[in-house]
Amino acid sequence: MNDNSDVNVEPHAIHQYRTLFISDIHLGTRGCQADLLLDFLKYNESEELFLVGDIIDGWRLKQAWHWPQAHNDVVQKLLRKVRKGARVVFVPGNHDEFARDFLGLEFGGVEVIDHVVHQTADGKKMLVIHGDQFDIVVKHARWLAHLGDGAYDFAIWINSWFNRARRKLGLPYWSLSKWAKLKVKNAVNFIGDFERTLAAEARKRGVDGVVCGHIHHAAIRDIDGVTYVNTGDFVESCTAIAEHFDGRLELLHWSLLEHERAPIALPGAVDMPEPARPEKAVAQV
Repeated sequence: MNDNSDVNVEPHAIHQYRTLFISDIHLGTRGCQADLLLDFLKYNESEELFLVGDIIDGWRLKQAWHWPQAHNDVVQKLLRKVRKGARVVFVPGNHDEFARDFLGLEFGGVEVIDHVVHQTADGKKMLVIHGDQFDIVVKHARWLAHLGDGAYDFAIWINSWFNRARRKLGLPYWSLSKWAKLKVKNAVNFIGDFERTLAAEARKRGVDGVVCGHIHHAAIRDIDGVTYVNTGDFVESCTAIAEHFDGRLELLHWSLLEHERAPIALPGAVDMPEPARPEKAVAQV
């Protein structure tokens, strides 16, 4: 698939899904891609929307307040989806663990739940959980997790300036941290261990699969008969998981704003070529 296929997306097409899963938005940080998320929420509708943790970065906000209008717009957009009839479920993560004090409550119609089992249209039961509960560093060495978070935030800050220049040159987003994760052996091993641990937890609970976030590494794969799904993040990858009305799961990439993906009319062309959908899954189930 062409890596730039989402450039040709019909800018005004609304995509309808049964369910959407998004995690690791990190509102309150400078790396948050609020504008891209607003664009995604504008052109993608669903009956149910699961916010799978780290939606608001409480860790970062405790250190320095950063809350531009676009971040407030994201919250308002989510609440508007509830008012339009969508079910919105918030499953807190470690960065917004403060919300775990409000489990079982609703805010503006948004349900706050520690974890939930979602049944897909084709009958699969999927455990929806952020996943930090199974991260040894977060669970047993919180100080080290905060230290690593600070280093990651600094890398994102550098990467954002680098990619502004790339976008002006018409080049796609390049992720420093993603590159590092795939190059450093310990990081690769951590991702693999995390995936197997979450798959084992799903098997232990007697469900067919798991939908999680936390490690900012999007994936849909089978692990020993269990469907492992990771939503990725909306800081670098700008990914989400969509469930179609037949139960099929798909990984969505949303890396361009509306005006950046508007189709270009070719001189003398009689008909515009059929627009491509947003760049889709690396794997499907």
